[in-house]
Amino acid sequence: MLNKFKQFLFTTLIGGLLIILPIGLFYLLVKFLLTQVAKVIRPIVGLIKIEGLDNVFLLQGIAFLIVIAFCFFVGLFVRTRSGKQLYMYFEESVLAKLPFYNTIKETVQQLFSSRGKSFSQVVIADVMNTKMTGFVTCEHDNGYYTVFVPTAPNPTNGYIFHLTKDQLQFLDIKAEDAMRTIIGVGTGSEILFKNSSNSEK
Repeated sequence: MLNKFKQFLFTTLIGGLLIILPIGLFYLLVKFLLTQVAKVIRPIVGLIKIEGLDNVFLLQGIAFLIVIAFCFFVGLFVRTRSGKQLYMYFEESVLAKLPFYNTIKETVQQLFSSRGKSFSQVVIADVMNTKMTGFVTCEHDNGYYTVFVPTAPNPTNGYIFHLTKDQLQFLDIKAEDAMRTIIGVGTGSEILFKNSSNSEK
């Protein structure tokens, strides 16, 4: 009982960390940019006198608009061919070497892209008589399902399988609960077998 409680605490902590960490880093980055921009434009904004408007509020508002505009133009730039090449080089040479960068990147992509919705259906996939925890990413007209099976403890890597319905056991659990068992290298996996069905969800 004590071991199960420890496993629950560990997997829940890691699962929560993977959600909070990218949000926290995003907040710190935005705060840093706002502070730096405010320092640069403070002398200019100090010359602006608008009756009834607090200069501090004006400074923060202008800094926010500048940061938003900067992000927009960076987004436009990376959509160009030269921008993509420059970003890929920077990512491979600098960002990819940072701890947890790949995990954070994948988590953010799942949270803010339509791809995250396709990970909502958890399945146990039967591949060569081996049961694997997976996520349905696509359902095809020919009756096949494309399933992503993450590796542990890093769920950003994994395998893609194209399986028929009778090779899948659909689970009635949340994707984040299944992901915790993967990050926890199998701990807490009993949740996978509590509620399941062989029918399509």
